[in-house]
Amino acid sequence: MDMGLNNKTALITGSTKGIGKAIAVELAKEGVHVLINGRNNEEVERTVNEIKSAFPATSPQNATADIVDMGQREALFEKYPNIDILINNMGIYEIMKYEDAHDEVWEKYFRTNVLAANGLSKFYLPKMLKKDYGRIIFIASEEAIMPSGLMPQYGMTKSMLLSLSKSLSKLTVGTEVTVNTIMPGPTLSEKVHQIIEGMYPDEDMTFSEKEKTFMTTNLPQSEIQRFIKPIEIGRLTAFICSPYASAFKGSPIRMDGGMVPTIY
Repeated sequence: MDMGLNNKTALITGSTKGIGKAIAVELAKEGVHVLINGRNNEEVERTVNEIKSAFPATSPQNATADIVDMGQREALFEKYPNIDILINNMGIYEIMKYEDAHDEVWEKYFRTNVLAANGLSKFYLPKMLKKDYGRIIFIASEEAIMPSGLMPQYGMTKSMLLSLSKSLSKLTVGTEVTVNTIMPGPTLSEKVHQIIEGMYPDEDMTFSEKEKTFMTTNLPQSEIQRFIKPIEIGRLTAFICSPYASAFKGSPIRMDGGMVPTIY
């Protein structure tokens, strides 16, 4: 399906690996000129070259920056003052006991997972409104609405993104600008792949068997009984960016594999 995104420009934060990279690839597949972001310039440049090689009709660009740092955000704005799509994907997470999450931890997670995304949105949203077109998407998590208790400092920030998304969406009334949140469930990132391999070192087990064992033991509420593939999130994101998804306004879009129970 042609998503109608050819020649649009998109900034995807944290896009050298995992969900962010998958989103960048899927957008480039649709003819989008993607701005690859990360803190490591070598990783960013490698990803830019990979995408350019795979999709030569597009012009991926290097957007190296630590977007938590206000000065580096400002430099990014000077380099790329106008975009059509903003994907706020970058974030940090770790399993942590509530009693170990001191004020410094809460502040770090707030600055990284919320304020950085808000800073980018605050700069680009007025420009999108002025030209009457744009897409802002926050990548949250099922933790936003169903906290596991294993990462309280992380779940708090993802809930905040839901609220922020809805607040910003209220500013887009009557325009072709949309602000939405996508909430993936447990996803098979490179880091998760390594964790699963480490948990089950038996060389006679295939990765699929290890994945199934982990899901059955730890996430029995998952209805797909596997990790979500980053490419699946990438394709959904490409659709939400498209003109065909203009009716999604301030929507919390779940892609959790049935993790979250629905109450009718």
